[in-house]
Amino acid sequence: MGATDMIGISGGSVALVTGLYPELLQTIQSINKSNLKLLLSFRIAEFWKNINGNFLSVLLLGVICSVFYLTKFTSYFFTHYPILTLSFFFGLIFISSMLVLKEIQWRLGTILFFLTGLISGVIFTLVPPTHLPNNLFFAFGAGALTSCAILIPGLSGSFILLITGKYRYIINAFNTFNIPIIVFFGLGAIAGFFGFARVLSWILDNYHGTTVALLAGVMLGSLNKIWPWREITEYVTDNKGDQVPLFDHSIVPWNYLSVTGKDPLVFQAILMMALAVFIIVFIERVNTRLKTKI
Repeated sequence: MGATDMIGISGGSVALVTGLYPELLQTIQSINKSNLKLLLSFRIAEFWKNINGNFLSVLLLGVICSVFYLTKFTSYFFTHYPILTLSFFFGLIFISSMLVLKEIQWRLGTILFFLTGLISGVIFTLVPPTHLPNNLFFAFGAGALTSCAILIPGLSGSFILLITGKYRYIINAFNTFNIPIIVFFGLGAIAGFFGFARVLSWILDNYHGTTVALLAGVMLGSLNKIWPWREITEYVTDNKGDQVPLFDHSIVPWNYLSVTGKDPLVFQAILMMALAVFIIVFIERVNTRLKTKI
């Protein structure tokens, strides 16, 4: 779960499919004042058992490995192969949302919430993300949003960073070991985890179907932001003197060559989308078979 989230696969969905989701929320909520008192009293074994330490440590190890190793690959491919990379992410998020929709029991309420999420997602992608500066405050906010997304089935931390325009900013911080950004991002992630887990647990217990339908709609509506073929309309100079994209919008692939002068790589993009779909479907089938055997 921890290793897949930063490459676009929903960590929450992985936990849900494998049957670990209730344990995940319960484990996060177990880190409370009473158990922290055990730690301060040096009752380490009791503290470790109460917070499900083995489960939590493996999860954190997956997150750390993904941040410091997998993100180096995604950063490189975003820079050198933007169309193919976005195509892969597009396929991941699309098929993940389809799998989430498959589990919903459709009623009038869930349909209305799904449509609300869909419209909200489209509107959200039309708002330029660059009104959010790259500073420590927003690094903290990005960490909080990312950790919240990890807990939500169907969403991933990388998806939130992508649609808010903070993916490359955070990835570059880890690649260059920018300690202040990493610390504030981590503090935000911790705050999001422990604050949102309790809220989410209550919402899903009481309004599971409508909540998942809403989130699935947001996912599908927000796919516009990850459309592979984009025209950059304005650049800005960063603090290193480099030109970085400021505003862009989606264009159809058959106009991409005339607008940008670059090869749209349509066939290769379709292959990357198909690869993403295959990976997600394969993971779901394997997990379903393992659950059946168990």
